[in-house]
Formats: sequence, C-alpha cells, structure tokens
Amino acid sequence: MTDLSQPYRAVRAESLQRVAPLSPEDCQVQSMPDTSPAKWHLAHTTWFFETFVLARFEPGFQPHDAAYRTLFNSYYQAVGPQHPRPQRGLVTRPALAEVLAWRAAVDQRVITLLQAHPSEELAALLTLGLQHEQQHQELLITDIKHLLWQNPLRPAYAPGQPPAAAVAADARWLAFDAGWTMAGHDAAIDGPFSFDNEGPCHRVHLEAFELHDRLITQGEWLAFMADDGYHRPALWLSLGWDWAQGRDAPLYWHRPADGEPWQVFTLFGPQPLDAQAPVLHLSYFEADAYARWAGARLPTEFEWEHAARHGGLQQRDAIAWQWTQSAYAPYPRYRPAADALGEYNGKFMCQQQVLRGGSLATPAGHARASYRNFFPPAAQWQFSGLRLARDA
Repeated sequence: MTDLSQPYRAVRAESLQRVAPLSPEDCQVQSMPDTSPAKWHLAHTTWFFETFVLARFEPGFQPHDAAYRTLFNSYYQAVGPQHPRPQRGLVTRPALAEVLAWRAAVDQRVITLLQAHPSEELAALLTLGLQHEQQHQELLITDIKHLLWQNPLRPAYAPGQPPAAAVAADARWLAFDAGWTMAGHDAAIDGPFSFDNEGPCHRVHLEAFELHDRLITQGEWLAFMADDGYHRPALWLSLGWDWAQGRDAPLYWHRPADGEPWQVFTLFGPQPLDAQAPVLHLSYFEADAYARWAGARLPTEFEWEHAARHGGLQQRDAIAWQWTQSAYAPYPRYRPAADALGEYNGKFMCQQQVLRGGSLATPAGHARASYRNFFPPAAQWQFSGLRLARDA
C-alpha cells in the first residue's frame, strides 16, 4: 500500500499556510450564509478525519471532544445533527487556538494509525479526506475574499502586487466534429482518484461545435456593460432578469466615485481594472446573458470536457471555473454510496449548474478534465468566469 503519510502532512500543512495571513478575528467571522469562517473550515476538515477515519479504524477510539461531532458536521445527516450553517460565525468557542490544537492531535493520531494499521480501505478513505480538504482550501480563499470585501478598508489577503496578466490575444474558435466521445473519469488519463459524481464513464454524442480557446476578459465585459447589457431583458433568462435588478457590474467591481475608472477588488486588495485579465466572479445568469449578447452560448459540460481532452484550451484550470449550460445531474448508471459518504455529491443534484476547469484558488494537482464543480446559478463569490461556445 502506498505510504500516505507525506501527502497527508502536505495537504494539512497547505490549509495552515492559507490561513497564515489571517488574524484570529479574520478566521472567526462569516460574511453571509453561503460562506463559512476560516476557523470552521479548519475544524470541519479535522472533523472529517476524526469521524470517518479515526472512528472507523483507530483501536479504542475516543473523540477529542464529543461536542464537536455536531458543531462541525456540515450536511452529513446520517452522522447526526448539525449546527445551523448561517450561524457558524457565532461559534466563538472553541477558540482558534483550540481548533489548531485539535488539528494537531488528530494529525498525530492519523499518522500513528497509518503506520500501525495500514490497509487499502484506510488508504481509500484517507485519500477522499485529502481531496475533501483541498476543496475546503479553495472555499477558504473564496470565503475570506468575500469577508474582506465587506470591510470598508478593503484589506488585502496577500501582500504585494498581483502578477501581471498575459496580454489576451484575439480569441480563436476551436472546431470539433460531430461524433461519439467518452465522458467521465478515466483513471488511465485523469489519475486514480475521482469523486463519485465524475462517473461512471459513458458515451456521449456531440453535434459539431466550436469553443473559444481562452476566457472572456474584463475588457470584453466592459463592452457588454457599455452596451447596456445589464438592462436588456432579451439577454437574460427570466430568473436571471429578476436577479439582475439593481446590478450593473460583476461582484467586486466598484468605482471610487462617479465617472472614475473601475477598480476590481482582488486578493491583493483593490486594483485598477485590467482589460487583459479574465473576468471573474460571474453568476451563471451573467455568463449566460453575455453569451447571448456575443451571439454565442455557453458550452455543455461534455463539450468542455471533450475540448479539454482533445483541443488546446488555454486557461483551462488555473484562473476561473467556467460555467456550462449543463444542469448538475447524475450520469447514466450513477449510484451514490450506501453509507454516510454517499451524501457527498449525489444529494446536491438539483437546482445547480455545472462548472468545469479550476481556478487560481484550486490547490495544485486537484483539477482534472473530468472534475464536476457545481453551484446555484446566482452564486458569484466563487472564482467563476466563462468561455464561449457556438454551433458549428
């Protein structure tokens, strides 16, 4: 069996590295019901290893603190009750230092378990836990950015200046022929791990289509705004039009005063709008409206996956998740696991849209062509952008 001690230490250390720029106060606060405090992310990922790994495999298991079982459960109904999600920011105790001490204690117990009682079943659960923690590492960054945006001082998460965006060349349309293609996780191509919603691998028929080789930029989005894009009902889905009322720019765009140039709030604090940089933090409604305005459409998730595997996509998974027009639904023959971990993905297959790719907050090595991210269509605080598609 592969020794997972080093990967375990590395992933757990990455979470601590991501909170290193934050104060204890930063780690406590919850900016809206859809986000979670950084302290909660640190605690919940520890809860996962204690609940699903130690409780199952550690001889003579005892929880670090029995109250944490409810306090830091997220949505696993089969495990037991949960503290209400909108009230996570009110949990001032345990303090951050206590959560960090709990993490350290659980880490030592997991490493001891790996060395004393290795098994394939343990390795599989531990691998899932590490992938789960990487998801929360991304959420931690998106959530803290939203929190810092609420502060009138607009403080930066990261020191210094953001890296310069590459000059955006004119977008090229990549052409793909009609035909059958395979969709879903393929271990030989994507690596051994996948979440349950990435399979089973199955055949999909695609009509001929074209896909932009790069993401839409902030400068291109300005042109949409200048053409009154937020105020033209013909461009918007009905629910999107309701959502767009009172909005005239993406999340984190602002003008210090009327008539002044747009600024964009980033992890480095407020920055001048960069016309060459991809536009971020779009809702599905915004992405769909822009595509209509541009005389195009959003790709299906299967078009995106096919192009990612066979056709030269730039900015595939390192800048922004890309909205697709595909509703989040099970693949043919999909069956969730029978135990509590079966709640991991399947229970959310309703009223969500699929995003593909990855973002600047995605941990290294976590993205793959078969990865299916999903959010409700109004969500903006994730690093979400768009890539245009059209029928050939």
